[in-house]
Amino acid sequence: MQQQATVGRTFLDPTILARIGNLELIAKFVVEGFISGLHKSPYHGFSVEFSQYRQYMPGDDTKHIDWKAYARTDRYYIKQFEEETNLNCYLLLDTSESMMHPMAEAQTDDATTEGDATGQPRLTKLRYSSFLIASLAYFMAKQRDAVGFAYFDDTLHEYLPARSSTSHLHSILLTLETLQTTKSTRMGTPLHQIAERLTKRGLILFISDLYDENHEEVIAGLEHLRYEGHEVIVFHVLAQQELEFADFAAGRSSEALIRFIDAENDAEIITTPQAIRESYLSNFNNFLDTYRLALRQADIDYNVITTETPIDFALASYLAKREGVL
Repeated sequence: MQQQATVGRTFLDPTILARIGNLELIAKFVVEGFISGLHKSPYHGFSVEFSQYRQYMPGDDTKHIDWKAYARTDRYYIKQFEEETNLNCYLLLDTSESMMHPMAEAQTDDATTEGDATGQPRLTKLRYSSFLIASLAYFMAKQRDAVGFAYFDDTLHEYLPARSSTSHLHSILLTLETLQTTKSTRMGTPLHQIAERLTKRGLILFISDLYDENHEEVIAGLEHLRYEGHEVIVFHVLAQQELEFADFAAGRSSEALIRFIDAENDAEIITTPQAIRESYLSNFNNFLDTYRLALRQADIDYNVITTETPIDFALASYLAKREGVL
């Protein structure tokens, strides 16, 4: 039993997923591992176990009750037909250049691209977010939810409306495989544009590192979505290095000069990490607090996750919110 649980967790580990090239295969592994884990978790009993049904609600036509399901579970479930959907879900992704971290942004004369202990390149925030969205879209499709997808930086580059067909899921996965990043970031305008397009209330998941020239505009865009009646979950995706300001000069003299280059405006500073670490962490924590407090006041779920966070954290957050909406 312990071995089975370990295998399931393996499929949720981003470092393992990074070795798989196909996003659809990644999504399938993640979702199947997650569903298997539900049987041993506090989420046992959620409707994910009956993706072809939904729970009976007062007022439903009793002729659609599945009596075989009742005999197995002692609960009433309504047969859900292929064209029926439970919820409209929208996956929004920030594709600005900062989402390509970690790269060789901290450089010395002999700097190389950062890697893990095996020498493999580290997982970027954008690639991790692609795993996240692919898995969420696959999971939502199993729930018969309609899934929409959009990605943007300062411009809305792609908008796929919410649909529940298998071909639509494949379109989302294909789009994820061909994402392009740009230097600019002003996410407020695209968020407002999306809010104006969505005519049916639903559940919105926004994945971003939230680096933007104007935090107030981003918050206002998210508040607009909430004002329109949507439930909103924000996944603030960061690299662990950004949270801790890890020693960029590891293996070198503590006085080694490092060139730090801003991914989006190419601004440079040459200094020792020790000289700026304290002020960096203070500013960074203020940045996190700004979003945490503002989004809490707007009744928006806010979650800080790193590229090391198992994908099931996001799936569980979605599932809990979904059950609260339906």
